[in-house]
Amino acid sequence: MPARAYWKGQIRLALVSIPIEVYPATRSGAAIAFHQIHEPSGKRIRYEKVAPGVGPVDREEIIKGYEVSKGSYVLLDEQEIEAVRIESRKTLELVQFVDADEIDVLYYEKPYFIVPADDLAEEAYTVLREALRQTRKVGLGQLAVRGREQLVSIKPCGRGLVMEVLRYADEVHKAQGYFRDIEDTKPDADLLDLAASLIEKKTAPFKPAEFHDRYVDALHRLIDKKAKSKTNKRILEDVEEPAASNGNVIDLMAALKKSVGGDAAPKRGGQKTSSPRESTAKKGAAKKETSSSAARARKRA
Repeated sequence: MPARAYWKGQIRLALVSIPIEVYPATRSGAAIAFHQIHEPSGKRIRYEKVAPGVGPVDREEIIKGYEVSKGSYVLLDEQEIEAVRIESRKTLELVQFVDADEIDVLYYEKPYFIVPADDLAEEAYTVLREALRQTRKVGLGQLAVRGREQLVSIKPCGRGLVMEVLRYADEVHKAQGYFRDIEDTKPDADLLDLAASLIEKKTAPFKPAEFHDRYVDALHRLIDKKAKSKTNKRILEDVEEPAASNGNVIDLMAALKKSVGGDAAPKRGGQKTSSPRESTAKKGAAKKETSSSAARARKRA
């Protein structure tokens, strides 16, 4: 368990207080950070803080400003900003409970593990966990930490509890603005059955360890190669070419059938239906044969 907790305090439910410690449930991904380098000298590029018409300025001369109109700022110093910060409280009060599926996935931001602070807190902690699980509810409250107030939810997770920081309503875009132009029509029943069959075929337990960021993996390989070669010579990774496409027109039925292992083309009466190109070729051949027969008949006459 990490040595430093994100927050320590107590969950309060009516007259019951449960001492807890909160730890991050995630860590930063395997993203690779690059620096800008001056190639001729190999030196790292540094940035200076400058003001137009003034040049470089000292850090002590810099304060924060909020732009109220183009080029016009309200200036605030650190003491003024600190004065309005929310005082960190040591109590997370659960003020409301909602159904577990009532919170839209768009509101979830970051998860944390909640553990009982000591053995004495474990009984009350377990009661809260099982009560939430039995009622299928999620607890809501606001956590004051680091000068801000965060909306959080609490729900069971295995033997413990998970706290998830939620976004506020003004931080989430309304989906209607993006989906309003999509027609509200029912799909073809056969296509829907094929799509459902494909989903069933590919359904399996979720194993996150099986998924990797292939771009980051490729960057690591490239960096290792260049580090071992001890040269700045360009090394290009092999890139798999995308499959050639014959056009943008997609036969959805054929694609779905092929995906689930069925025939790509529909069959009628046990015979394969010819494509338009094949039909045209057959008609052309028949016409040519008819013309040749007529010419031979005239010659004999």
